[in-house]
Amino acid sequence: MTGFILRAVIAAFGLWLASAWVDGFSITTTPTLLIAAALLGVVNATIRPIAIVLTFPITIVTLGIFLLVINAGMLGLVAWALPDFSIAGFWSALLGAIIVSIVSWIGTWFVGSSLKVDAIRR
Repeated sequence: MTGFILRAVIAAFGLWLASAWVDGFSITTTPTLLIAAALLGVVNATIRPIAIVLTFPITIVTLGIFLLVINAGMLGLVAWALPDFSIAGFWSALLGAIIVSIVSWIGTWFVGSSLKVDAIRR
């Protein structure tokens, strides 16, 4: 449970950065930000694997770049479900997905298999 909460906090930070940096990507309230991060974790755990399996041939042809489109779609699905979270279009969703992915990658780099901050690497 603590691992899910820690990953949701990392995702919330990524969503906050995306809403600050990307035009057309807007989260208006803090509770919506936290709910969006938790819902994004649930969507990524349940719906994203199905989407990856269904789009496997195009993912192979594009050498994995299509996974960014899937991530943008998952963000769009979360934005569709929450009233205070809006994404203006595909490019806003794509840029937001890239920012959230980079922040999540960096955040999980510090979080080891024990789901706590192991060490800061130099």
